[in-house]
Amino acid sequence: MKLHDLKPNKGSKKNRRRVARGPGAGQGKYAGRGLNGQRSRSGFGGALYRQGGNLPFYRRLPFLRGEGFSPINRIEYNEVNVETLSAFKAGTEVTPELLSDKNMLHKTKLPVVILGRGDITKALTIKAHRFTKSAKEKIEAAGGKAEIINLG
Repeated sequence: MKLHDLKPNKGSKKNRRRVARGPGAGQGKYAGRGLNGQRSRSGFGGALYRQGGNLPFYRRLPFLRGEGFSPINRIEYNEVNVETLSAFKAGTEVTPELLSDKNMLHKTKLPVVILGRGDITKALTIKAHRFTKSAKEKIEAAGGKAEIINLG
């Protein structure tokens, strides 16, 4: 086999269709566009956001509400329940860094909220970005402290 023997695979190369080159070319007269009308003109189709009299999609968007709508400034939290904190020894200072080291956080970059499900019997110092009212009461009832860390 030599370089001059090389050929592309059969069917891999296809000549482009040359329209409007006379009747012998097979795409003469109207060049496959039909007779007259909007679709036969160049530039047909218009911009994607044009919707022919309807309020365009991009102008309707801010007013859409419902299931898919979520506020832009919403803060997502890592949720940790009080019952999972009972795994730590009494007197431990529980911080978001410690929780992430123990693989108790879903996404380590998000702030931490302590929720009040379950019971806690050990006195722990817990530092988190937010506490629910019931979680704070349970922690303090066990002799611990609930300290809030500022976001940012």
